[in-house]
Amino acid sequence: MVRSTLIVRASDALPLAASVDDEQTEQTLQEHKQQAKLIFRRITPHSEPKCSIESGRYTLHYLLADNVVFLTIADQSYPRKFAFSYLEELEKEFSLSYGPKVESVRKPYAFVGFDTFMSKTARLYRDTRAASASRGSNMDKLNDELQDVTRIMTKNIEELLQRGDSLDRMSHLSTSLRTESEKYRRAARNVNVQAMIRQYAPVGAVALILIVLLWWRFS
Repeated sequence: MVRSTLIVRASDALPLAASVDDEQTEQTLQEHKQQAKLIFRRITPHSEPKCSIESGRYTLHYLLADNVVFLTIADQSYPRKFAFSYLEELEKEFSLSYGPKVESVRKPYAFVGFDTFMSKTARLYRDTRAASASRGSNMDKLNDELQDVTRIMTKNIEELLQRGDSLDRMSHLSTSLRTESEKYRRAARNVNVQAMIRQYAPVGAVALILIVLLWWRFS
């Protein structure tokens, strides 16, 4: 389920809004919220627009749009398609309500009133069953329209923060190209093997028949 949500300005990581969490949630997610702050500092204009970052029992999903980062902390088992659908709903409403004001604000949490919409929307996405029930027949349409979640970059928090992995889309592109290149090489080898089999199989069959005939005749 969706546990907590943070919205910041991408250019300087200024907090714009956040969900109001109860004391237990605050204590449980204290470390993960600190990790979120470190992630915000790593996001650049060249970062992937969507990313899922795994951290223990939870996954931090973020959506980057128009210099605003929408990040939610959800259970690791919570489907990514619901997490990003939730973030997309927040992005649309936030853009309509506050989009022109984002660049001019100077104080943290200038749009704290957005929590009302976040809370209402989070309740719809509380868990997969509730999300499915609340969305009703729209879920099939949602599944068709959502970007293939397998294309969303996934990172591990240790790789990102300790080993310095990049969130940049060019880094992800390089990894994807290496993967696709390896797939192409494997496919090319298979094609070559199949071509050799097709080329020499008839000759081998004839040779085998001759050997059998010779053996039968002279044995």
